[in-house]
Amino acid sequence: MDKNKVKFGLSNVHIAKMIIGEEGDITYGTTFPIKGAVSLSLDAEGDSEPFYADNMKYYESYANNGYTGELEVAKLPEQFYTEILGQKQDTNGGILENINDTISPFAFMYQIEGDQTGTRFCYYNTTVSRPSTEANTTEDTKTPDTETLSITTSARTDTGDVRYKLPLTDENKVAYNAFFDAVPEPTEASV
Repeated sequence: MDKNKVKFGLSNVHIAKMIIGEEGDITYGTTFPIKGAVSLSLDAEGDSEPFYADNMKYYESYANNGYTGELEVAKLPEQFYTEILGQKQDTNGGILENINDTISPFAFMYQIEGDQTGTRFCYYNTTVSRPSTEANTTEDTKTPDTETLSITTSARTDTGDVRYKLPLTDENKVAYNAFFDAVPEPTEASV
């Protein structure tokens, strides 16, 4: 149970490429960090639809279409460009973007701090658009430029899982500490 009263701070951003097998089964590649997380904003997607009968709202259905938003980081690692954006690295170490590059979905993980403990999150099926490029001249102070990704998350096609949230407790220290080692596969849910 999450005992935090407030939350603040974004850290430990990690991703792992999604691998979809021939039968539709999903596995993930090795996780890797994206250092320098600046901000994250994700808005829930999906609508509710009321059904009226007997002169009142009789039933309401809800659609969970994942989340959309933006992740701002100091600088994306080259591994993100090659492994996720599908760009190629040449023998000189340069990264080549081509019109035929295929962007891969991935698991997106991060940590939010709280007044008591941190909480770790994993979104299982995430896609991004290519980041915009921006550079500014240096003036009186050196303010770093950042890179921003437009993010869309949705459900895993094999399980329907969208997001996993793990606050630190005395009972789950092992799972919490191993969270970023591999994409977490939750255990049987209790009611």
